[in-house]
Amino acid sequence: MTAGMLKATMPPRPTTLAQVLLSERIEKGDRVIDATAGNGYDTVFLADAVGQAGRVLAFDVQSAAIASAEERVKNAGFSDRVEFFQKSHTTLAEHAEPGTISAVMFNLGYLPGEDHGVVTKSSETIVALDAAAGLIRDGGVLSIVCYSGHPGGDDEAGAVEKWMTLLASRGWRVAKYGALGTKRPAPFLLIAAKG
Repeated sequence: MTAGMLKATMPPRPTTLAQVLLSERIEKGDRVIDATAGNGYDTVFLADAVGQAGRVLAFDVQSAAIASAEERVKNAGFSDRVEFFQKSHTTLAEHAEPGTISAVMFNLGYLPGEDHGVVTKSSETIVALDAAAGLIRDGGVLSIVCYSGHPGGDDEAGAVEKWMTLLASRGWRVAKYGALGTKRPAPFLLIAAKG
């Protein structure tokens, strides 16, 4: 599966690379979080990865995102393993115990096909990242796809990258992956493994 995913586009898109890297860390029966459900692509990936015994908690503030993600999850046959919350990702810690989550995925920016004025903001994203870091178990992983090409996106991406650098100083292994030499600001992936 992972080799085929990488062959599709080289270099891989940050969203694809995040899924490839997480697929090697998530096991059947795990509990995971999609912090920004959007159109549900990561939600379906996570639901498949955790298997029937696993659980996905999926968050988004927009009703259109929840409806789209729920439909995609239903069509994939994974409705029984996903719980949706139409809430901000700042509320993650209200729905899971510390050290119980094996992976958290963030895909920042705006919901494609909807109002581009509704975007993730660094002030809320940093709160959500702090919560996510506290929920992740040893050996777990955190992935964040940052988009700097929309108003406010560059500031958010910079704040997230600074936050990830601080995470590295606390013993997490942190990396950044992205395209070079693009005409427009390209999305990039930040990923961190705990322990």
